[in-house]
Amino acid sequence: MLKVLRDWLHRYFSDEQAVILALLVVLGFAAVLTFGGMLAPVLTGLVLAFLMQGLVAKLERLRLPHSLAVWLVFALFMSALVLILLVLLPLLWHQLSNLFNELPSMLSKWQSLFMMLPERYPGVISNDQVARAIASVQGEAGKIGQWVLSFSLSSLPVLVSVMIYLVLVPILVFFFLKDRQMIAEWFTSHLPQQRSLISHVAAEMNRQIANYIRGKVIEIIICGVVTYIAFAWLGLNYAALLALFVGLSVVVPYIGAVVVTVPVALIGLFQWGWGDQFLYLMLVYSVIQALDGNVLVPLLFSEAVNLHPVAIICAVLLFGGLWGFWGVFFAIPLATLFKALLDAWPRVEGVQQPDCPPLPEPR
Repeated sequence: MLKVLRDWLHRYFSDEQAVILALLVVLGFAAVLTFGGMLAPVLTGLVLAFLMQGLVAKLERLRLPHSLAVWLVFALFMSALVLILLVLLPLLWHQLSNLFNELPSMLSKWQSLFMMLPERYPGVISNDQVARAIASVQGEAGKIGQWVLSFSLSSLPVLVSVMIYLVLVPILVFFFLKDRQMIAEWFTSHLPQQRSLISHVAAEMNRQIANYIRGKVIEIIICGVVTYIAFAWLGLNYAALLALFVGLSVVVPYIGAVVVTVPVALIGLFQWGWGDQFLYLMLVYSVIQALDGNVLVPLLFSEAVNLHPVAIICAVLLFGGLWGFWGVFFAIPLATLFKALLDAWPRVEGVQQPDCPPLPEPR
């Protein structure tokens, strides 16, 4: 057993750069897991600055000075932030409060609609199944009401955190954009001189993560805006709120589109019942999802992430459980990081493997 472990360590950790890279990865994850809550504004500012760095680089390629490019991009960022705070958030809050006010009447109407299903399809669904489903929905609605009440009672710390984010994050974004080169040089000055492996993995991850994150943000905006226009044109209630859910659902591959279908269908069912308008809504929603998966995603993501769907789902579940929304958002880049590490990791070939007796032939 010790020989097997010694051979494995010699094969994968005989290179000094591999040991240093492994330590950096472990220390990075440990720091995020330990201090992630305290450093959340810094991490948020770093992510936003990373998203906007591509625009700064494009302006610099147009012969603009670095400081002017940074100020233009930062002004665009602040304009978008003010627009979200003064226009989008009040609209979403108004629709969310109306939704909670109408939730009891929605539940009663949904109950009457579902009670009609055993009469229409007696061989498929029974009264007992409908009653159990309604009781389950009422129980979940009660839990949501308790959560809303507890959230409203403890909203003061949340408001303080939001104010801290609104002050700190723009400042951090500006300095990350302005002093990117200086911060990068300071960080690399503490690394060993021989770091070709680290540089290779960093360059690969910078290319793939930049392509993924920027493409995903653009996909969220396009899907949300198109969905809002379509839902508002159909006259669907809570169009902005549902469009936000549809836009954010693209973060979670394979699962988000299925989950967000439920509130879209329930709101349409409450508003129009089992009518033609409801069928038009579901048809438009299906077209949006089909165009997103078959047209928008191939256009935005020029370099496909070569990961198996099982690996993607496992990454979403694992990192989402660790870091919530941000873990889900970065699940695919983090899975790509591990894949890049495995592909670039140096190995010592020719390590003697233990002899295993051949398996007997089946009779």
